[in-house]
Amino acid sequence: MMLKTVLFASAAFCAALLALKETGAVSADLWKVDTVTEFYITVVMELLTLCAIPVALRLFKWKGVAQSLCQHKEKALLRWGALRMAMLCVPMVLNTVCYIVFGKVAFFYLAVILFICLFFVYPSMGRCEAEVTPPDNNENLK
Repeated sequence: MMLKTVLFASAAFCAALLALKETGAVSADLWKVDTVTEFYITVVMELLTLCAIPVALRLFKWKGVAQSLCQHKEKALLRWGALRMAMLCVPMVLNTVCYIVFGKVAFFYLAVILFICLFFVYPSMGRCEAEVTPPDNNENLK
C-alpha cells in the first residue's frame, strides 16, 4: 500500500504543478537562470533520467536483490520497492519542476517518459507476490 501511495502522490504532485503552470498561476519568469547553468541542469537531468530508468526496471532481477526479496519478503519488498519508486518518481518530480522553472519542453518529455515507466513497476498484489516468490515457484502462480 505504501508503494502505491508514493506512486500516486508523486503523479498527483506533478499533475498539480502542471495545472498551476498551464493556468498561469506559476510563471517561468519567476526564476532567472543563466544559460550555462540551465545547460548543466539539462544535461544532469537527462543523464539522471536515462540512467535511472534501466536500473529501476531491472533492479529486482539482480541476484542480491532477488535473494533478499525471497528471504525477507515484505520488509525487503518495502525497502527495494521504495527505492525503485524513488528512482523513477524523484526524477519525474524534478523534471516537472525544471519544466516549470525553465519552460523547456525537454523536461516535460523526460517527466512523461518516467511516468510511463511507472506502469511497468506498478505494485499490484500479484506482482508483489511474484517478486517475493523464488524463481522456481513463479511458474506455479500463473
